[in-house]
Amino acid sequence: MRTGLAEARGRDLNWRAKPAESGDVMTLPGFATHEVFNQTPPLADVNLAALDAPLIGAARAFGTEGDQDALIAHGARLGTADVLDLGRVANENPPQLRPFDARGNRYDYVEFHPAYHELMRDSIGAGLACSAWDGLGGDAGASPPAKQGAAKLTGHGHVARSAKHYVTAGVEAGHLCPVTMTHAGVAALAAAPERLASLLPLIRSRRYDPAFKPFWEKSGATLGMGMTEKQGGSDVRANTTRAVPIGGDEYEITGHKWFMSAPMCDAFLVLAHAPGGLTCFLMPRFRPDGQLNALRLQRLKAKLGNRSNASSEVEFAEAFAWRIGAEGRGVPTIIEMVQLTRLDCVGSSAGLMRMGLAHAMHHARHRTAFQRKLVDQPAMRATLADLALAVEGAVAVSLRLAQAFDRMDESAEEAAFARLITPAVKFMICKMAPGFLYEAMECLGGNGYVEESPLPRLYREAPVNAIWEGSGNIMALDVLRAAGREREAAQAVIADLAQQARDLPGMRETVAAIAAGFIAPEPETGARGLALKLATLATAAALSQCAPAPIAEAFARTRLARETAMLGAAELGEARPLLLERALPVQT
Repeated sequence: MRTGLAEARGRDLNWRAKPAESGDVMTLPGFATHEVFNQTPPLADVNLAALDAPLIGAARAFGTEGDQDALIAHGARLGTADVLDLGRVANENPPQLRPFDARGNRYDYVEFHPAYHELMRDSIGAGLACSAWDGLGGDAGASPPAKQGAAKLTGHGHVARSAKHYVTAGVEAGHLCPVTMTHAGVAALAAAPERLASLLPLIRSRRYDPAFKPFWEKSGATLGMGMTEKQGGSDVRANTTRAVPIGGDEYEITGHKWFMSAPMCDAFLVLAHAPGGLTCFLMPRFRPDGQLNALRLQRLKAKLGNRSNASSEVEFAEAFAWRIGAEGRGVPTIIEMVQLTRLDCVGSSAGLMRMGLAHAMHHARHRTAFQRKLVDQPAMRATLADLALAVEGAVAVSLRLAQAFDRMDESAEEAAFARLITPAVKFMICKMAPGFLYEAMECLGGNGYVEESPLPRLYREAPVNAIWEGSGNIMALDVLRAAGREREAAQAVIADLAQQARDLPGMRETVAAIAAGFIAPEPETGARGLALKLATLATAAALSQCAPAPIAEAFARTRLARETAMLGAAELGEARPLLLERALPVQT
């Protein structure tokens, strides 16, 4: 007696074997699972800048009109399917440490996948490592005059560069670590004009040269940084690494760094204790005689995200280095670099959020549930609009902050704005990004949770910006320090923000709360709340200058006039359709 499958075959119930097609081996009529429908097409071959109305509006408001064409071209190039896929491949093939060569010689080489090199080549070619310094010393191949190199360098064109950086972060943020450090390191090198003169032409060449040889033999150079140690972390004054002078500005350094990012850079800004105190140094991968310098890479960190980028533990065994600035001035010297890297942390987090929103919007426009597109479902529209409002604020305040960096050498007010608002905005935007990206992931459901989607990579990447260059508490305390050092300047900044946001809900109450926070009996206890209020006020003021009025009003009403609700729970009123339209314009 035949039963089950054998019996069904015996009765010839239209069972048939079918030649394999598209992976199918056996097919039943009416059971063609390879016929895919109600799935979202890839978001690729789009212009990542032109489709970003908040970015274009903020870049126009805070930058110069001539920057628009370059930004649009950058967005078109990065939005191609091929470039977008480089981000996936670079993260699926993380760097590998090769501590020894085939003969057992110490090598300390980090090997990257070709996708990483392509991303580096594109970003450095686009000027992300150098464009703010193009005006130093005349043409791009010339060295800056000594008087410029010895002065504090601020650069120009930060808005245009930050806009490109923001777009790039959404494609692949890990490789931007050495790009950011190279760009920011120039500011620290201003304290050593001779070193700046030797490296700046290579940085400004816009050529990515990954060859493992002395930087003075290359067509382009990159800079890294090593500050933290096992026992100190953010408290760099607890460092134990020692520097011994060997003549002039040359030293030999012995010690370690718990985190040294991008260890294949050509030189590194590091902190070590010299006879005169904690000092900044430039440590090249190769000694002046061409021999490999004694940077002994111990291991590469296995990280939550940022997987395309190598982060290492390293020991220095009398490693050669040049002093940057005076002995004992290590922190003030390197803080010039740190301030610029914090600006990039803000822009990178905003860029990750923007890419998450774009994928959520794209999915909602194509996916049908309960007989309607997701984007037409009231609950989903509320969530997407609230996400879009968060991105509007993030991109507006990040480019307003970049504008302050552009103007700070000409305006004491803008310099004070940069010092006070940078840590506050870094605190808010960088801490917002992980939760934001989770909400964007949830908009895609299970498809957003699996690794074929870019959302897991964006989500894993997001926490690093809140940790890098000062975690949340450090940023909040920096706000207090900045206000304490320059009380009158800080009061003037807050008054200007209040004037710009004067017609928005909650402005007066927020300004009063900020003022009370600065004079509280224990201001450090409330430092986080103070930083959040200040950053929110700065964001509302920025939106009032670059976004449609209903959007600025909705932001203030839902973020300034009351505590921020869970994303998707805010009542956005007439701003909702406008936010959705600007989030990802429908392509014709």
